[in-house]
Amino acid sequence: MAWADRFQADAIIEPVGYRKLDSLASAIGVQIGDGRVALIQAINQNVRYRDDGIAPEASVGMVLFAGQSIWYTGDLRAIRFIEETAGAEVNILAYK
Repeated sequence: MAWADRFQADAIIEPVGYRKLDSLASAIGVQIGDGRVALIQAINQNVRYRDDGIAPEASVGMVLFAGQSIWYTGDLRAIRFIEETAGAEVNILAYK
């Protein structure tokens, strides 16, 4: 990857889309346009996520607590989410 292709924290980023995930009983992935970085927020209930090619489970994976947001700069095609408890939602804003 060339230096110019890398995400820089102080760079101006361009929005490319939004997605709401609200049916998280099984692991769900996300790809939004050609997004390379995302602001991800859990709503209502905690969710679990993994980005290593293995689906998360309700008790396995990184926890994103309800109301918490994270910036994700990995491969948006690889990240998967699942709810810990019924009723979880995930809001995702993608940027390039």
